[in-house]
Amino acid sequence: MNERKGADMTTARKDVETPAVEPPVEPPTGDAAAEPAEKAARRRPTGRLEAMALPLTWLGVIIVFSIVETETFFTSANAASILASQAVLVVVTLGLIVPLIAGDFDLSIGAVVGMSALIIAILNVQMGWNIWAAILVALVAGVVVGLINGALTVLLGIDSLIVTLGMSTLLAGVALWISGANTITGVDQTLIDIVISYRLFGIPLEFYYAMIFALILWYVFAFTPLGQRLLVVGRNREVARLSGMRVSTLRIGALVTSALVAALGGVLIAGTSGSAGPTTGLDLLLPAFAAAFLGSTTIKPGRFNPWGTVIAVYFLVTGITGLQLLGLQSFVQNIFYGGALILAVSFSQIIRRRRMKRGI
Repeated sequence: MNERKGADMTTARKDVETPAVEPPVEPPTGDAAAEPAEKAARRRPTGRLEAMALPLTWLGVIIVFSIVETETFFTSANAASILASQAVLVVVTLGLIVPLIAGDFDLSIGAVVGMSALIIAILNVQMGWNIWAAILVALVAGVVVGLINGALTVLLGIDSLIVTLGMSTLLAGVALWISGANTITGVDQTLIDIVISYRLFGIPLEFYYAMIFALILWYVFAFTPLGQRLLVVGRNREVARLSGMRVSTLRIGALVTSALVAALGGVLIAGTSGSAGPTTGLDLLLPAFAAAFLGSTTIKPGRFNPWGTVIAVYFLVTGITGLQLLGLQSFVQNIFYGGALILAVSFSQIIRRRRMKRGI
């Protein structure tokens, strides 16, 4: 009996003390191992192709028009004109993508541009204010508009489309009222000089202002916590809120930034033309949205980004300029911008669905 008990205890002790050793898991081989690598290889070329499609198309458009219209299109004067004439649109569109990244729309940007330019013209020309004081008032007015847009959208929960559309209509009416339906000319030459008169490499300074702003915005979204937070807010506000982000503050800040940048666009317009009228800036709304959505299909497909925006603006303008040089009437501009907006939104949706299927 004692021997049997001792044997049983020995066996039990061995069962407890000896851990179960699982058989080693062999790494996948053959087709199983190659599958992830093949998927990654398939994704990379597709991603590169999507990212470079618009720049390559832009290059192709330049080459075609340079061959067809060598004497008028492929000239340094035309290149300088294209780069400088669209600086305001670049700046305004860059401001627009800030709320778009955060998931909101700003339809008041064109009206804010006009309001800013008109304030400068009225204060400087009609009331004799110093040009810098007039510019400061115009920028403050832009911030106030952005705060109102943000408060109504975020604090009261009204859709940003409705709020900013209403604000755009309101500002257009105010501009018509305070201008007496007249264009005000004679803005201080100092502003005109620093916007278009002074040139670097034959290109007016306003182009370089736009590129500097694009560089700043790229840095903010690529390397700062603020930019990353805005991206998270735009993708999923509830996740951002649960992560401790101040979603309301970020959204209001994005709309204020958009309005302030639009006011800066008004400063550039006043310096470009030396005047402002009741309809100034209103024609920028459609091109800005077309360029913003088209820009989201390149560089970083599926995401609004500064350099994609810049490329989109100049792609659209290059195409319109080339077609007009071929003799097409000015209506081609609306057709081009409207068609580009429809195609850009469609491509953005296709890219988004493709990424969702891939789990990216």
